[in-house]
Amino acid sequence: MTMTVTTEKPRIFRSTAALVGGWAWMVFAGLNFIDLAIRGRDMASLVATAVLLTTCGIAYVAGIRPRVAASADAVRVRNPFRDAELPWKSVRTVDAAEALRLHYTTEDGAEKILRVWSLPNSPRAQARAERRSRKEAAELPEHVAKAVAGKTHVTYAIEQLTEMAAKYGKSGPSGGAVRWSAPAVLALAVPALFLVITIVIAGT
Repeated sequence: MTMTVTTEKPRIFRSTAALVGGWAWMVFAGLNFIDLAIRGRDMASLVATAVLLTTCGIAYVAGIRPRVAASADAVRVRNPFRDAELPWKSVRTVDAAEALRLHYTTEDGAEKILRVWSLPNSPRAQARAERRSRKEAAELPEHVAKAVAGKTHVTYAIEQLTEMAAKYGKSGPSGGAVRWSAPAVLALAVPALFLVITIVIAGT
C-alpha cells in the first residue's frame, strides 16, 4: 500500500501489489496484442484477442482501479464496480475485519458498512507485521519501536482515516452514498460479451 500525503492533494491508500500486478498484466497483454495484430489471421486469434481484452478488464477493475482518496471534505472509495463518497460527518467509525471497513450513515439516516477492496486484512499480514516489528525493535529507539509494533498497512490507514474523521467530521454534509460505476462495469462487461460472441461463432 502507498500513501501520498500533502497539503494540496488527498491522502491515497491502495494496494501497491495489486496496482503493480494490474499494470504488469496490461503490459503483457499489450505485447500479445501486437503479436496477434502481426500474425493473427484466424478465428483462434480473434478468440485470443477477446480473452486478453477480458483479462485486461479484470486487471483494471481488480488491480488498477481500487483505492481510497481521503481529503478535507470526504473520503472517496473506488471498489471494483462501485464508487462511494462519504462526507466525514457521515463516517461513524473505521475498523477492519476481512478488509478495512467504513461505518457510515446514508442521507436517510440508515447505518451502513462499506468494505474497502483495496485494503484487505488478514492474519498472515498481521503475523508479518509482528515479525517485522520484532526484527526492527533492536534498530529503533524504544519509543518508536513501541509505536510501530505489530502495525500493518491497514492499521495505519485506520489511524489516518479515524484522525481525519475526527478533524473534519464536525461540519459539512452528512449523507454517504454508494453508486455503481458505469465505466468499471463496461470495462469488464463489453470485452466479456465480445468473448462470449467469439466463442459461439468459433463453435459453429
